[in-house]
Amino acid sequence: MSFQKMQKTAFGAALLLLFALAPCVAQLAQTQSGKLQFSVRDAKGQPLPCRVLVYDAAGKPQRADKLPFWRDHFVCAGDAALDLPPGKYRYEIERGPEHDRVTGTADVRPDAPGFVKAQLKRIGNLAALGWHSGDLHVHRAPADIPLLMQAEDLHVAPVITWWNKQNPWAEKPLPEPALVRFDGNRFYHLLAGEDERGGGALLYFHLKKPLAIAGAAKEYPSSLKFALDAKLGPDEVWIDIEKPFWWDFALWLASGKMDSVGIANNHQNRSVMYESEAWGKPRDPLAYPAPLGNGFWSQDIYYHALNTGLRLPPSAGSASGVLPNPVGYNRVYVHTGKELTWDGWWKNLKAGRSFVTNGPLLLVTANGQMPGHVFRAPAGKTVEIDIKAEVLSNDPIKNVVIIQNGQRQRVLAVKRKEFHEGLGKITFKESGWFLVRAMADVPNTFRFASTAPFYVEIGPQKNRVDRRSVQFFLDWTTERMANLKQALVDPEQAREVLAEHAKARAYWEDLLKKAKD
Repeated sequence: MSFQKMQKTAFGAALLLLFALAPCVAQLAQTQSGKLQFSVRDAKGQPLPCRVLVYDAAGKPQRADKLPFWRDHFVCAGDAALDLPPGKYRYEIERGPEHDRVTGTADVRPDAPGFVKAQLKRIGNLAALGWHSGDLHVHRAPADIPLLMQAEDLHVAPVITWWNKQNPWAEKPLPEPALVRFDGNRFYHLLAGEDERGGGALLYFHLKKPLAIAGAAKEYPSSLKFALDAKLGPDEVWIDIEKPFWWDFALWLASGKMDSVGIANNHQNRSVMYESEAWGKPRDPLAYPAPLGNGFWSQDIYYHALNTGLRLPPSAGSASGVLPNPVGYNRVYVHTGKELTWDGWWKNLKAGRSFVTNGPLLLVTANGQMPGHVFRAPAGKTVEIDIKAEVLSNDPIKNVVIIQNGQRQRVLAVKRKEFHEGLGKITFKESGWFLVRAMADVPNTFRFASTAPFYVEIGPQKNRVDRRSVQFFLDWTTERMANLKQALVDPEQAREVLAEHAKARAYWEDLLKKAKD
């Protein structure tokens, strides 16, 4: 054999050996691992429960073994360790909206574990001021709830354990106790439920046992049937309208049986908006363009409801466990004073001493009064109201807006993370309402805070009843009934369901006679 041939043969053999060894080398690289450790502390150096997001170079979220994980994040009591392939990782550490956000990168090598030591500083301490937060839409495992609430600094969480196609209590005893208090002043309840069908979703709280909704079809029976049955029962049930754009919203409003409505809802996610209305009433995309249009649509529908004379406090829910949100991303803060009780929290939510948020902390007073306050004056008198606001945020604030009777009365550009200023004065010559909204400067999701309404009563007419808003819900009801006539093929079922909507239509028609232009 010539030297040239020997060279070619040797090269070929080496090449074959390289190809043969390649999978082994790749497998060896994959089995190599390192550690990434987190140590998160508070200002006193104590372990701080928190939420952690870790991404590899491709943007894939990483898990921490044996710690509660959902979609892109896990929670820990302050310390966590991840076994990871070597590489560079990006992390974010958060603890609800009252602590600052810590971000950074860390290198993981087989011979040198990555170590992240972080201290989260408070940007606000609302509990010290008598404000306590709750998330009304939680779908997470009951065993994980205490750590999840501590990691988000959340005080109230009714946990959705039953809904249309899932009722774990049908085959095992009801939880005892259903209401759990822990960590001093944190509460969760294990018998919250959800009826989610063709007309939308209602959330049920304070029931002692689940409603019998497992056999319900998409449109039959009417969602209102279960709500009315629940309100007639012995429990002091609370019914939350999970979103305002659901098709049965006009029906629910007309019933007078609803307790709150979620304007900070699960279409508003931490990193993205759900831009469609799902099976709800679609918005006009030209008037409400993506990506924030769905959020403004929710707000404006709520303002229409207030303009019909109804007084329904806003609520908030994240749907963590179904949608990507962390527990407590959408939350409602309620002023209870420094002492927090389960019943007291709900009583003050009903009174509207609250604000909703998925980011900014928004504390507003009007003539020194909190949200929910009713200003009263005799007929013919003008009411002047001086509004002050404090906003604290992890994100720059785009603007702070006064909404008066559904219209933007004053818009103040902010462009910073803190705001402590007077918003000026507004006047009323007849009954109405107002609230304050703060928008974060975040382009990809609807990040905001809104107070519950303040109300003004001048003379004998206690509530504002606006013709345009009443007509809005009358038209809504007519459209919903037309859709139901197509969807319900069984004549008896159609007659029963449409009878409820006919009552709602009569309600809006009667109210229209009393409305003002």
